[in-house]
Amino acid sequence: MATIYEERFAYHPEDFKTYDTERIRKEFLMEKVMDPGNIRLVYSAIERFIVGGAVPVDKPLKLETIDPLKAEFFCYRREVGAINIGGKGTVKVDGTAYDLNTKEAIYIGKGSKEVEFSSESAENPAKFYINSAPAHKEYPVKHITLADANVLHKGSLETSNERTINQLIINQVVDTCQLQMGMTELKPGSVWNTMPPTGTAAGTRCTSILTCPKIKPFVILWANRTIPATFGCTTNRW
Repeated sequence: MATIYEERFAYHPEDFKTYDTERIRKEFLMEKVMDPGNIRLVYSAIERFIVGGAVPVDKPLKLETIDPLKAEFFCYRREVGAINIGGKGTVKVDGTAYDLNTKEAIYIGKGSKEVEFSSESAENPAKFYINSAPAHKEYPVKHITLADANVLHKGSLETSNERTINQLIINQVVDTCQLQMGMTELKPGSVWNTMPPTGTAAGTRCTSILTCPKIKPFVILWANRTIPATFGCTTNRW
């Protein structure tokens, strides 16, 4: 099976306070993101957000619809963003091929019927980090390079959080309905963290660590003020 998915459900902030470590990990942690030869997705009932990864090796991988979408094809009423963190790859959308180097992204708008991921080399496959959200309007497909990104330099070595934020899929760069994606790169010697944690009521976010050589890729799903604040108090659990 090339597409593997699981569903996660909504929570109540008061219920969350009773979760132990095992329950927190079960509900909010996606441990297996990049799986060679497969597309792995998590469909969240929180805003119907989807997060996952695609690692094509010796053959292309088609982004197929999944049962929770109740749709003829994946982008029937959704938009998709993908960032390549692996070797050179290609994303084909309705017959048009877009070649993505490492750290490049693609926005795929609502109504795109066929989406396919492939790698130039099986020895060094592309690794596409995927986000998807419901969309109300069709916008054109766009390939985004680092030269196109809105780049922010933040922090300092003295505070161990010197980093470059590459805002790849944002409204200043590409037209989207609600999807926003970026990639943060830490400078040598920095260990950027979330203390104090970010608090927001402005929708769902996915915090991902995907390219650290000593850490297996993972994603944390969270939304509104309650979850990140609680994570900040219980970081030692992870």
